[in-house]
Amino acid sequence: MKTYTRHSEDFKEQALAKVYNRGNEQSIQGVADDLNISLQTLKTWMRRSKLDKNHVLPSKSKRPDDWRPEERLDALNQAYGLSGEALNAWCREQGIFVHQLEQWKTDFCSQSGSSDKREVAILKTEVHSLERQILRKDKALAEAAALLVLQKKFRALLGGEVE
Repeated sequence: MKTYTRHSEDFKEQALAKVYNRGNEQSIQGVADDLNISLQTLKTWMRRSKLDKNHVLPSKSKRPDDWRPEERLDALNQAYGLSGEALNAWCREQGIFVHQLEQWKTDFCSQSGSSDKREVAILKTEVHSLERQILRKDKALAEAAALLVLQKKFRALLGGEVE
């Protein structure tokens, strides 16, 4: 006879957050094995969570490596004036460490401007070629319109002589 375990809503939410925020290297089966629950139970919870429109997974439960550059910059701005215990408390709330903030700060400061200049140059050449294409297509469109007008006038002249 099977025994069924009832899991709390908090456990379900944490399990779903772990599934949805997992990296590419971990499968749903792996998450189920880590949590010691069956794969079918986890998939049922996932299906029900998708049907529940009000269910929002916590976004702060992701790993620090998964943060986008915009989020990292925002975190650096929020933590700028904090120090000591206040900084540590803020980091605990965000799920990151102080040393990760320091690493992000050095990463932002050490990015060279040469790659930006290279990107700007590439974009400028792309814009220039697109502008040339637009001019060429505008000329072709004007030529086609002129030919249509001339063709219409020619047919009108021929039609007037025949009648």
